[in-house]
Amino acid sequence: MRRSIALAAPLLAVLGLATCARAGEMLKAGDPFPSFTLSAHDGTVVKSADLAGSPFLLYFYPKADTPGCTKEACAFRDSWAEVQMLGLKVFGVSYDTPADNRAFADKFGLQFPLLSDTERTLAKGVGAAGAMGFPSRISYLVGADGKVLKAYPKVSPAEHAAEVIADLKALAPVEG
Repeated sequence: MRRSIALAAPLLAVLGLATCARAGEMLKAGDPFPSFTLSAHDGTVVKSADLAGSPFLLYFYPKADTPGCTKEACAFRDSWAEVQMLGLKVFGVSYDTPADNRAFADKFGLQFPLLSDTERTLAKGVGAAGAMGFPSRISYLVGADGKVLKAYPKVSPAEHAAEVIADLKALAPVEG
């Protein structure tokens, strides 16, 4: 076991996941969020480097078009005007393929990208790799500086959008 962890460390460093205290553990407030590059359901590629200067939320969900995941995605959809007013970029992340995520986004009219972590690299690096082959339902609210503002180890799908909006208002108020 120790040998496999030692062998994984260089790979994690190359993938930009060495910022985690230990792969598989959740990040904490103040930790830098690791760099990532993932394909979105709309055919674009989302790179963490392109998000610098804006707060963003990455919420991990187990499977597209399942009841809890639909409830969570639709709560963000229904709060979209407030999310945009706050300048928050929202990304759902699952192990689903871009095609599966595209069908999910189209079916429910989702305005934000659904990212495919099919290799499970990001999920493993930030403690979202769950049991039974699905990501855990966790989230990270990341500040404009690329550091975690808040980690959500347990998420209630119906309430998560409102929780994130309230936390962003409290932790990183919009100037204006």
